[in-house]
Amino acid sequence: MPKLEFFFDCSSPWTYLAFHNIQQMARRTGTDIIWRPILVGGVFNEVNQQIYRNRESPVPLKSAYVAKDLQDWANYSGLTINSPPKCGHPVNSVKCMRACVALDGTSAMVLFAQAAFEALWIDGLNIGTSEVIAGLCKKINIDEDWLLAKIDTDDVKLKLRANTDELIRRGGFGSPTIFLNDNDMYFGNDRIVLVEHTLLKDQAPRE
Repeated sequence: MPKLEFFFDCSSPWTYLAFHNIQQMARRTGTDIIWRPILVGGVFNEVNQQIYRNRESPVPLKSAYVAKDLQDWANYSGLTINSPPKCGHPVNSVKCMRACVALDGTSAMVLFAQAAFEALWIDGLNIGTSEVIAGLCKKINIDEDWLLAKIDTDDVKLKLRANTDELIRRGGFGSPTIFLNDNDMYFGNDRIVLVEHTLLKDQAPRE
């Protein structure tokens, strides 16, 4: 079985699309996904500060095309995306991503992350607030008091930092980042087609 890791932050619109698309791809190829929650702002601060300068001085023609491209990919993926969200962008996703860490290894993690992506990118809610996180817990039947307490524990904070540091150490610079078998890195929603190609090529019978 190939090793497939998905490093992600729910505050990224492209990661919302990729989160959906990689699950579809994994089902087609019979591959399990190892979910790796990160804090993408921490990655930017360390190795990709150029993104902040680009936000301050965007190229209008490129920005218009990126907005179109995002909607084209959403249509292709069968998803609704409202970008920028009503709450503003970027959002502080620390609490949300700590919640993903707290739920890591359980089926509830995928449900929570999906609900968080939809809350931000469809409903325009600020997923960085305790109130929104509590609402997500109600939506997927998780004990909100337990989760809100858990995200403030040192072990969860350290695990999120460790995931983020690991991505940087392995050459990552944003979200989503995908690794096959530890060293084969792919960045972005549009690279999932290349991940699938590699997986299928490796599965093909050899003569």
